[in-house]
Amino acid sequence: MSDIISAVSTESPPTATSSEKISKTASYYAAFVALGLVVASLGPTLPGLADHTKTLLSEISFLFTARSLGYLLGSFQGGRFYDRVSGHSVMAVGIIIMASMMILAPLMPLLWLLTVVLLMLGVAEGILDVGGNTLLVWVHRHKVGPYMNGLHFAFGVGAFLSPIIIAWAVLMSGDITWAYWILALLILPVAIWLLWLPSPTAQSHTKDSPAGRVNNLLVVLIAAFLFLYVGAESSFGGWIFTYAVALNLTGETTAAYLTSGFWGALTVGRLLAIPIAARFRPRTILFSDLAGCIAGVAIILFWPDSLIAVWLGTFGLGFSMASVFPTMLSLAERRITITGRVTGWFFVGASAGGMTLPWLIGQWFETIGPRVTILIILVDLIIAVGVFTVLILYSTRMVIGSIPENGEISAPP
Repeated sequence: MSDIISAVSTESPPTATSSEKISKTASYYAAFVALGLVVASLGPTLPGLADHTKTLLSEISFLFTARSLGYLLGSFQGGRFYDRVSGHSVMAVGIIIMASMMILAPLMPLLWLLTVVLLMLGVAEGILDVGGNTLLVWVHRHKVGPYMNGLHFAFGVGAFLSPIIIAWAVLMSGDITWAYWILALLILPVAIWLLWLPSPTAQSHTKDSPAGRVNNLLVVLIAAFLFLYVGAESSFGGWIFTYAVALNLTGETTAAYLTSGFWGALTVGRLLAIPIAARFRPRTILFSDLAGCIAGVAIILFWPDSLIAVWLGTFGLGFSMASVFPTMLSLAERRITITGRVTGWFFVGASAGGMTLPWLIGQWFETIGPRVTILIILVDLIIAVGVFTVLILYSTRMVIGSIPENGEISAPP
């Protein structure tokens, strides 16, 4: 108990013990399991929410946009909070807001009231997402790579379990209300756990390394890359079902399995990426990931009438995409100081990509044809490779340009 009191009183100094790091890392993983539970809850419950509000599915689908907008706002503003106040307190408040909105959502009788609730839920999700990624970097610093992949694997676990919990709750109660309430009760203990732990110390700026300076161009390049990557991930995960059905490649049941296969491959890939991140440099992993992504999409594009090709491309794309997001955050930690505000800008780019590219595909899906889905994703990924190449060249030149007078500098990461 004295160790706990001492840790709280010193607000977790940079020389935190291994046990403190383990406790904090475990709490962030638990928070991301909670985030996955909540994020994945809307799709399976959308018909139930339509019944509660007496609206059509075409009308209630606007909830996805409202939630994404809230997520973008939460990512932007939440990053500033982590630089100013206790990070664990901010994460705990985000979880409490999430639980409160989950309790209110099935009780809303009108669509506009439900839209407000989902907007606030998105804000809380954005705040929590930025916090988990930022604080994990503060805890592990340049060794964050494997832990970052583990964090995003934890999100995948929550997203995988959420539909199962919802299906069980609906089966037992006959309605979605208890499904939402059970998820709310499951995530609340994580807020208590976070409040009990001392927050990590924010990274400080140092003048002797390129990571100590906030380079605005580098932040923009990373945010642009995440815009393109998340746009491709969201587009494929959101449209592969409709793509397969529209081309008569398979029926709706198998198309649903195809979608699950993509997200399942992405989740398993994140687990496998943990030891890989401990052995290889982030830029090496990212170049390999992007090559695999392009190969997976190309298989589907070149053999559009083959269901086997679609399955192979889907699994390949899922595995290749698995470590892109966490590895980019690990690379960013090596090049610039990761503050809450900087992480917030990264997630603004990611959120905007998740909103923009799927919408663009929807505008052209019927007028040009279903194959435009894969073509747009391929072009997006090729542009992402270009942005990443510029990012690496620029950041490497930035490192070389910062060689001290004695000429000693370590190899760029």
